[in-house]
Amino acid sequence: MAQTELYWDHHIPLPRLGPVQAKVAVAVVALLCFINSYDGEFVFDDSEAIVNNKDLKPTTPLSNIWRNDFWGSNLSSNSSHKSYRPLTVLTFRLNYLIAGGLHPVGFHVLNIILHAVISVLMIDMFAILIGGLDYDEKGWTVNHAPKTSLLAAIFFAAHPVHTESVAGVVGRADLLCALFFQLSFLTYCKAFNKGKESNTSIFQWVVVSLVLCAAAMLCKEQGITVLFLMFSQLSEILRTGLLKRLGLMSLGGLSMLYARWRIMGTGPPAFTEVDNPASFEEYMFIRIVNYNYYYCLNAWLLLCPWWLCFDWSMGCVPLIKSATDWRVVWLLLLWCVLIGLISQALCSPDSQRRRTLTLGLVLLVVPFLPACNIFFRVGFVVAERVLYLSSAGYCLLLAYSLGHCCYRWIKYKKLTCVMLLALLCMYVVRCALRSHQWRSEQSLFSNALSVCPLNAKVHYNVGKNLADRGNTTAAVKYYREAVRLHPNYVHAMNNLGNILKEQNELSEAEQLLSKAVAVQPDFAAAWMNLGIVQNSLRKFDAAEESYWNALRYRRKYPDCYYNLGRLESESFFLHALRIKPNAAGCHGNLAVLYHRWGKLELAKKHYELSLKLDPEAPGTRDNYNMLRRKLDQLKHSAP
Repeated sequence: MAQTELYWDHHIPLPRLGPVQAKVAVAVVALLCFINSYDGEFVFDDSEAIVNNKDLKPTTPLSNIWRNDFWGSNLSSNSSHKSYRPLTVLTFRLNYLIAGGLHPVGFHVLNIILHAVISVLMIDMFAILIGGLDYDEKGWTVNHAPKTSLLAAIFFAAHPVHTESVAGVVGRADLLCALFFQLSFLTYCKAFNKGKESNTSIFQWVVVSLVLCAAAMLCKEQGITVLFLMFSQLSEILRTGLLKRLGLMSLGGLSMLYARWRIMGTGPPAFTEVDNPASFEEYMFIRIVNYNYYYCLNAWLLLCPWWLCFDWSMGCVPLIKSATDWRVVWLLLLWCVLIGLISQALCSPDSQRRRTLTLGLVLLVVPFLPACNIFFRVGFVVAERVLYLSSAGYCLLLAYSLGHCCYRWIKYKKLTCVMLLALLCMYVVRCALRSHQWRSEQSLFSNALSVCPLNAKVHYNVGKNLADRGNTTAAVKYYREAVRLHPNYVHAMNNLGNILKEQNELSEAEQLLSKAVAVQPDFAAAWMNLGIVQNSLRKFDAAEESYWNALRYRRKYPDCYYNLGRLESESFFLHALRIKPNAAGCHGNLAVLYHRWGKLELAKKHYELSLKLDPEAPGTRDNYNMLRRKLDQLKHSAP
């Protein structure tokens, strides 16, 4: 049943705009907040999902998109995260084709446009959720809460927690999922246009809605939660054919869940303890307490989106180990607030309040359920991107709260207006600042240090970015800190070992790489790097064993085959010289090998031995002269 205009709506300090004006205003706010991310780079997860994802390239068969996960790995692989989002990957591929390559501007612009469109459609969603479903004689939806729905949509358009989804290209999954989520819900509501409905038209609209729900799910897994929002609208449609509609929606939902389960290989993805440490705790009480603390952190990000970070794992959020931890207070506060809201939603004598609070809570909580660790383990502690849809419920509740305050405390209306304007300005400024930070990995990673100084992954990424830009000396500091914070961080140990190898600190490099392969025996890159270090230490047998271990865990590994070939070449020449020390050709070839490897002093020694034994050896004199010129240049350039 439709509502009349809400009693608090006209008290909200916003101008009453027409439908088109309201949508233009929301779109402008959305663009204003995130426009400065349009020329950003590919950052963080973009590297794996886009830059290194072969499924984006025209040379890759299009069918691969439907067989691989979001990151380009085969879904049957043990290393796959089982994130099946083919429609999102398809849009990446279209971006690639239109731009003629990996040019980030097109990717970012589409993300910004999608967010603006979603924000505009939120007006229609909020209007139905707050004011009820009603149509005029022309079949257009009647908005009984024009100011409340506009304010909630503006909050959504400008909420800083959306920055990761909009400014990070991989956030496209959240954006597309939200778009199809909205379209599915709005299409479902179209089925119940009073005076124009028939059993056939209702059936058709519901089927289209289910198809759009499936599309949302093929963009990101939480898209299926729109079905729960549809079920919450049943009070609007208590007319003929209710059981048929319920049956059709239930069948569609179960079919989608079954198909998704089969795609995953009938098993959940495998995550490690560093991804989600609470889920690996032995005692259920500790797990439940920490999960609830994670919910508190997500709620805080919605309430005060000032402390934002690209990653919240690896020590960023220390585990609560006992009930005496002071952070338990936040759990109690969260549940007190939720219980208070739920009691008002169920028991308030005001039907308009009951409706708004109920549907606001459904929109807040239900899209978050796939990320709550209740049904299965997730691969993160806190992730701002998963709040994209849930934030709509928060924005609805916030707009209702402000409207109710304006209604109850009319004499403070000017103060409320100032507070509202200040809040919106803070949102816009924070979005602009955060979007700017997402424009490059250097700024993104560096700013995370102040938010999560205990996060080993933050230090690792800062170090990696410095190393990629050639500043290996500074990178060592951050890699060491990452290893200190997380002693079993194999990737940090591998990268630090590589730098130390280049700095000729071979003993420490060997120790780090040996520990890395001990912690993770299938780490092929660490095995190969360990082999290189052992070869430099003239531990040839150990180096050969390390190379073969690398190839055992990664069969297609050209660099490792190359290094193994170099090792065997050196050992063959040295073995030959042990048998025949005066073989000028062996000295000459070994000198060439050392010359290529950069072992210049060894190369010089063997060139001279070769020329001493055979002054006319072909090519040796020229190579020797080339080496001497290089040594002279290095000598003159030394400080």
